[in-house]
This record gives sequence, C-alpha cells and structure tokens, in this order.
Amino acid sequence: MALNLVMLGAPGAGKGTQSDRFARLHGIPKISTGDMLREAVKAGTEIGRYAKAIMDRGELVSDDMIIGVVRERLDRSDVGGGFILDGFPRTVAQARALDGLMEGRGPLIVVDVAVPESELIRRLTTRLVCEDCGTNADTPEGPGAAAERCRKCSGVLRQRSDDNEAAIRERLRVYRRDTQPLVDYYRTRPTFRWVNGAQSPDRVAADLAAAVSAGSGQGARR
Repeated sequence: MALNLVMLGAPGAGKGTQSDRFARLHGIPKISTGDMLREAVKAGTEIGRYAKAIMDRGELVSDDMIIGVVRERLDRSDVGGGFILDGFPRTVAQARALDGLMEGRGPLIVVDVAVPESELIRRLTTRLVCEDCGTNADTPEGPGAAAERCRKCSGVLRQRSDDNEAAIRERLRVYRRDTQPLVDYYRTRPTFRWVNGAQSPDRVAADLAAAVSAGSGQGARR
C-alpha cells in the first residue's frame, strides 16, 4: 500500500527537515511546493518572478497556481509507492482539491507539527538557507554570522529575504487565518495525527514515525 503523507505546521515548525528525513528512510519522494517555487524564482521564470514578489511580502501564492504545480508533480511515475507533501495544502480549498487528486491513490495520512509561536519566530530569524539546494540550517549567531557552507551540497548559506521579523509575523498571521483551519478540516479523519514539534529533531522524528504507523493502521486518533 502506498504511503501518502501530508505534513502540516506553521513556518519554522520543522516540516521540511522531518519530511526530508522520513522520505529518505522510506524511499519515497518529498514534494515541497516551496522548493519548487524557489527553483522557479532562481531560474527567473515568469512564475518565479511573480512568486518572489508575493513571498517577499510574506504572502501566499494563489491556490490555482499551487494546485496546478502539485497536480503536475503527482502525475510523475516516482510517486507510485507514495509521497510526502510539505507545504501543501495550505488552505481548505487546496485540501479539497487534494482530495480529488487522491482518488485511486490510497489513504492520506495527515500529521500536524505543533510549535509555540515564540519558538517559531526564534527559529526563523536565526535560520540560514542554502542558495543552491534550499536546505535549512539554524545558527545561534543569526544571519549576521560569518559565511557558512551547506552540509548537504557545500553551497553558501544565506538568510531568505522573507526571514525578517516583520515578514515572519505576517506569514504567521496568514497561517493562522488561512492554514490553521486545515486542522479542523482533517481532525475528524482516522488518519489525522498531531506531534509536538518543540522537541529535539530525533524526538520529533520518533513521534512522527509512531504517528504515521498509527495513522496507516487506522488506530485510535491521538
């Protein structure tokens, strides 16, 4: 049976890190709409230029654009054994569209990674991102620290243009308004789970594995 997983959580909750880890462990692709949009930004495509202006303001791109990107990605052959969606859906409208895309693909497990807002702000204002592969890195010294290299590809780590405090607070406001209702949309499903993302990465990974196992087994909702 295919393992189809959606990771929910506010910006900075650790969805990307945990999705990467889980995808490698299970040999399924991680599908990150943020990564796909940032690739378009780096390439300077029309979509990339449009998306950059919106993301720099801490806003979200349109549902239609994101749904189209995901639909195209799920049509590829490498998702036959399952996938992890990181950053999609972000709205209830996107979730409803995903339900349609999931027809014939097996159950969808949904995990919400919860982290207090004060911790999210701390993480995001000290986060550096590889300009080549998009991998995140936390540094106590913050974005003013000396240049560092990505552990994954040795690319240069820089602060994202939307990782300043004003943009972060706007992203969290938009999250609460548009994305938090997804928890209400999914919470009654037997495949919905919640994990505490304010723990060490190893502890979160262990809790995530347990949540997915329970969700795929249709056990009692946590």
